[in-house]
Amino acid sequence: MNQQGHMASYGQPQPGYQGYHQQQLAYDNQHMTGVPPPQYGPYNGPVQGYQQTAVPQGPLRPVPGSAPTSVPPSTTAQQPVYNQYGQGDVHNGPAVPEQMQRVPQSQQYMPGNTLHSGSQPMPYQQYAPSLSHAQQLPNQMAHMQITGVSSNSASPVSQGYGPPASRPPAATSLPPVGPAAYSAAPQNIPSSTPQDNSLPQHPFPGQPSPVSTFSSPPTSIGLTGVIHPPSVGMQRPPTMHGQPLPGQPPSGPYPPQPNHRSLGPQPGMPGAIPGAPTQGFQMHPAPNQGFVPQQNGSFAQMRAPQPNYAAPSTGAPNYSSQPPPQQKRLDPDSIPSPIQVIEDDKSNRGSEPFSTAVRGQVPPLVTTDFVVKDQGNASPRFVRCATYNIPCTSDMAKQCQVPLTTVIKPLATLPADEAHPFIVDHGETGPIRCNRCKAYMCPYMQFIEGGRRFQCAFCSCVTEVLPHYFQHLDHTGKRMDYYDRPELSLGSYEFLATVDYCKNNKFPNPPAFIFMIDVSYNALKSGLVHLLCEELKTLLDFLPREGNAEESAIRVGFVTYNKVLHFYNVKSSLAQPQMMVVSDVADMFVPLLDGFLVNVNESRAVINSLLEQIPEMFGDTRETETVFGPVIQAGLEALKAAECAGKLFIFHSTLPLAEAPGKLKNRDDKKLINTDKEKTLFQPQTSFYNNLAKECVAQGCCVDLFLFPNQYVDVATLGLVTYQTGGSIYKYTYFQAQADGERFLNDLHRDVRKVIGFDAVMRVRTSTGIRATDFFGSFYMSNTTDVELAALDCDKTITVEFKHDDKLNEDSGAQIQCALLYTSCSGQRRLRIHNLSLNCCTQLADLYRNCETDTLINFFVKLAYRAVLNNSTKTVRESLINQSAQILACYRKNCASPSSAGQLILPECMKLLPVYLNCVLKSDILQPGGDVSTDDRAYIRHLIASMDVSETNVFFYPRVLPVHKMDVDGDDFPVAVRCSEERLSKGGIYLLENGLNLFIWVGMSTQHDLIQSIFNVQSFGQIDSGMATLPQLDNPYSKKLRSMVDVIRAQRPRFMKLLIVKQEDKMEVLFKHFLMEDKSSNGGASYVDFLCHMHKEIRQLLS
Repeated sequence: MNQQGHMASYGQPQPGYQGYHQQQLAYDNQHMTGVPPPQYGPYNGPVQGYQQTAVPQGPLRPVPGSAPTSVPPSTTAQQPVYNQYGQGDVHNGPAVPEQMQRVPQSQQYMPGNTLHSGSQPMPYQQYAPSLSHAQQLPNQMAHMQITGVSSNSASPVSQGYGPPASRPPAATSLPPVGPAAYSAAPQNIPSSTPQDNSLPQHPFPGQPSPVSTFSSPPTSIGLTGVIHPPSVGMQRPPTMHGQPLPGQPPSGPYPPQPNHRSLGPQPGMPGAIPGAPTQGFQMHPAPNQGFVPQQNGSFAQMRAPQPNYAAPSTGAPNYSSQPPPQQKRLDPDSIPSPIQVIEDDKSNRGSEPFSTAVRGQVPPLVTTDFVVKDQGNASPRFVRCATYNIPCTSDMAKQCQVPLTTVIKPLATLPADEAHPFIVDHGETGPIRCNRCKAYMCPYMQFIEGGRRFQCAFCSCVTEVLPHYFQHLDHTGKRMDYYDRPELSLGSYEFLATVDYCKNNKFPNPPAFIFMIDVSYNALKSGLVHLLCEELKTLLDFLPREGNAEESAIRVGFVTYNKVLHFYNVKSSLAQPQMMVVSDVADMFVPLLDGFLVNVNESRAVINSLLEQIPEMFGDTRETETVFGPVIQAGLEALKAAECAGKLFIFHSTLPLAEAPGKLKNRDDKKLINTDKEKTLFQPQTSFYNNLAKECVAQGCCVDLFLFPNQYVDVATLGLVTYQTGGSIYKYTYFQAQADGERFLNDLHRDVRKVIGFDAVMRVRTSTGIRATDFFGSFYMSNTTDVELAALDCDKTITVEFKHDDKLNEDSGAQIQCALLYTSCSGQRRLRIHNLSLNCCTQLADLYRNCETDTLINFFVKLAYRAVLNNSTKTVRESLINQSAQILACYRKNCASPSSAGQLILPECMKLLPVYLNCVLKSDILQPGGDVSTDDRAYIRHLIASMDVSETNVFFYPRVLPVHKMDVDGDDFPVAVRCSEERLSKGGIYLLENGLNLFIWVGMSTQHDLIQSIFNVQSFGQIDSGMATLPQLDNPYSKKLRSMVDVIRAQRPRFMKLLIVKQEDKMEVLFKHFLMEDKSSNGGASYVDFLCHMHKEIRQLLS
């Protein structure tokens, strides 16, 4: 069997637009060089200009004992067309009219072997979305057959994402999508029609893998660009009764498949009949089939090595003596589309509330807008898992390599229509806990002996119920007050902590905010000091406050500094503020106690006077040197003296070169990139800040750092204290108040006002069988169990990895409890509890159908970005590829039925793993371009450490919205297009955002009326690409676009500065750096090429 020519290799020059300067965008929207040229043809939708015609239906095999059903050739014509594109438009893939949502829990398998007719429900259970045509590789050979066609999918004629089309009465006729027409050969394909969840599922006897049964049918995508048909008349093995395609009778027993995506010929799978050799495994196309010339994503020829990839990616191995086949172009529309998956999930799961009552439910994607009803498990806004079905044994976990990881966002902000966690006060006795493991009372605790005792769900220890907490049980064993107590019926809630939970057995004082302002020459010249002082006058009215409190309990203090530090007494009894200078920075102390930290309302007049005087006082300074270590020490000493926790807001502009503790030197060296010493660029250059961070955490002193550098400032070292205290870093390179003021002030406003807890400790408890072994995020750990945070705000997440330490039980599942002890902004000590119960499985298929790729990628990114501290980026990239390949190879080996090695089969829930993983591998941390600064890489590495799943999702695969298709009368955004240059129409306007950057790209053929409506100029050439804000015009298009920008900015934790990019303008290369499906200038592979590279890695593992 010739399997030659399956793989894409890397490095072949690709066609692209000429004449662009190689530039790149810094992470704070600054200009840099080194952005990828455009690479590939359209990834979505049929070839433009290609006429889509109906396909003649092939012969159908009758069901024994039933009359054959024929399909009228007009079936295709019944499919509605939703979007008609104008000239220059690009289609974004075929519609998926109906796609079943993921079943929220893993069900028990029930034996059964009844053969159902085509009109009856399927005798197996759906676990995953049915597969759409956009998920299938279109046939590009005449007279070939599509395998794994969903019976309920619309014809590819239906473009866009309209409402669900009505289901065809019988088998769907598929029009051609590729350059050649084909006819449907005889086949028997299991239906993807959503079925009743209560139906039994049949085991698959003789299956070599430990999978007892399967769910969703496969889709076959050939990496050769060709779908291979089965030979007609071969016998199926007598294994299991499958579901026939509606209108097409079953022809013998065969297993429904687990939810997977398959790429290539598949004997032994529905739609490809096993047995005798089938036509289609030969890699030589039949003559006169009309193949388009190979350009990108080719699979046959050997190519030059891919930069920065290991040697095996240089070309496809020759598995036979036959010569290489003719080149064929893989249709990118048929490889898994992130946009398709996102839109399907929105349509399937966005309309119904997500109830957390059932164990092990996979929630909707982070890109779906949905409402959560807490009914016993924590909301996915607080806790998300990479898999909601954990392997029962460590051997099984090692076999599949799927990390058991959870992303926890303890103080996440909830939408207005969702209830915030209730506060439970048990008085002086404090929260009810297990005697042995100290787990807190939760819905999983089992009350016994009439309610007098409870058995812990985590360690099985039995604990006496205190008299005041006793309640009788009903006939089901539930307490009579079950629904009255949040800790018994909800997944998330808070306890008021007693004095036993406080430091030194003493209730804490309200926290304090200290504003520490760099008044060196650079900070004043850029306009920073004047802008900041003006803003603070009003910003201090918005300090965090408790509930309906009239004013905030937080006190404030002020320090300015350059080579020395200036403290200010702003006591309310003073007529003018008093300044005290500390010039001995080697031995830092706070020169005053009374009057430094004050109540804003009491001292408002003195504070305003100070803020007016600071820019004048230092207006003539020529001091360029600054200190940094002593600034943090000063804030720390002030909080110690006041015996409270708090936060330092440090506004800093230069590398601290002045003689003082924590003095740094300029160590920036681009020559270290891609060498073994590159890791030193991410490491702090001195241990001083590491020790300082430990002191800050012990006191509850969090540091938020606002950087305004004009050159290298060593973010890796300066940011260390911020990183370990749970703080945030903001960076504004080449800051100018007029251009960057809006972004800085918005960030500052949000940072000061957001919900925050101080002096926090978090512990994660698990039921017997697994334990938390590794933690990722911005925090400090002095032992192996407690995550210590000087402060934790509503944007920060902690990612936790679990490992087995014993066997798990399918019946009892696995329980996780996250407990966060913190001080609220009013000084109240509280415990926030989040509980989650997961299923456990003995079959790998159950695990793979309950995974969440977005959470998996979040974990992989944090794992990789931490690994660069001790390993070369090349080693880290190879490790990521290897683990991902092992995950997919294990699925192929154990969950998919036997099929050709020339096939890439992906689990339905992980079909986007290759595209997202490639985005991570191409990121500036792991594969930097020549012009990405060392500081930018350290800055992004810090940001990613505490990002939640929705933030990493959009950061690595940016959202691209076609502005010219927006509905000016509706509230919805236009459907996004895939993140590739070939998706951009010359006649369109597109908005791209990734959480840090915001672009509006304007095509040169955009209609003048649209340009006039948005930019208030007559033509494309008159658009000012230097504008930072859109003009406020009184027309529907202007209002809608400005509204979209405002909504997008509100969704992200950081304010995104708007950049206008005109097609073929010098700024365009900045924009192209974020088109992640294309090949990048720093050597990163395109999505198509990387998918083939992954296929090759999987094949090597399997062989």
